[in-house]
Amino acid sequence: MAIKKEYISINMEFLRIDFPLMDCQHWYDKKAFTWKFWRGFKKKIIWVVICHIYAISAMAECHGRMLNPVTDICWDCFFPINFAGASMGNGQDPNPVPPTVCSCPAPPPIFIRPGVGVSYWSPDRIAEVVRDPLCSPTLGGVTLGKMNISGGDDSGRLGSGGNKKSQGVFYQLHWLQWPLLSALGIVTSGSLCQKNDTAMDFLWLSEMDPTWDDDELAFILAPESLLFSTVEANASCAADTLRATATNFGLNQLYWCSGGHGSVFPLSGHKQYHTGGVDSSMNLVHRMIFKLHRIGVLMDTSSLAALCADQPQYLMRKTQYKAQIEYPSPQTDKAHGFGVPTSLYEEGEEYPYLGENWSLIIWRRHLCCSL
Repeated sequence: MAIKKEYISINMEFLRIDFPLMDCQHWYDKKAFTWKFWRGFKKKIIWVVICHIYAISAMAECHGRMLNPVTDICWDCFFPINFAGASMGNGQDPNPVPPTVCSCPAPPPIFIRPGVGVSYWSPDRIAEVVRDPLCSPTLGGVTLGKMNISGGDDSGRLGSGGNKKSQGVFYQLHWLQWPLLSALGIVTSGSLCQKNDTAMDFLWLSEMDPTWDDDELAFILAPESLLFSTVEANASCAADTLRATATNFGLNQLYWCSGGHGSVFPLSGHKQYHTGGVDSSMNLVHRMIFKLHRIGVLMDTSSLAALCADQPQYLMRKTQYKAQIEYPSPQTDKAHGFGVPTSLYEEGEEYPYLGENWSLIIWRRHLCCSL
């Protein structure tokens, strides 16, 4: 007579496991049945737990925290402020220094408008670096929509010899307008060279950008990247790293370098060498800013030529920007320039599940002739 077994099934979205309800061969041997049943049962439970944890970590989850404009801001990062030749506050302020007295063209019948030179830092933009498409950690972990596009991947592509450090990474990136000074009423439109940026808005979504996920298409925006793919060009970035470490800002002349983060090229979301999420985030944000300058979305706001009006700037100046990490853990003591090694400040800014998306406040230097 054949021995018949009955099973109870546990069906999950990613797993099916069958548990024996009764084994007729050991029906009359209660001790043997109990031992065999529970030994197999415990093993299956362990596998269920392991698979469940793995499935949760692999699911596309959007996490974040609403930005608090009072407690999450590096208020010391506004300084130094230079007004009519007088410098106020501590901090590193790159050249150029604004003139004490200046003038700008004006409509007739005035023709010339006198003023004083002013320079200051303002948190004008926010950059989100995310693994999950259309995820916004700045808005508290809201998913803006659904699209059949690539998500973030840090599993990497092995380099020569299978070196783990040569693994690549890909993240999506969002660029937000965030006029904090206008929102808090600290300045009004037209004063201190402020534009009429009165509302928070998404200005650029990499999910909508076909060049962000395609290195060959991104080459169209920066054909000169072929010149900087040599060993010599990459070796020169060591000087950029040293300068950024010492002064918080890299060398504008070495525009193809991102200091300790690697290379600015290609202008896409693929980073060849991935050593950590914070390092890759800073590098990709640098690339995005460079790309927006190249296509004319971002302008020069910090040179003497921009005293009276913002000017086109197709080669981004590193001394015009610095970035402050806001999520997952706000760093309110300092904002860092592009190229500063992240090993100096990345502690506690990357951890599994909740700490795999990043939100950075982008500080921009303004130099203008204010009435």
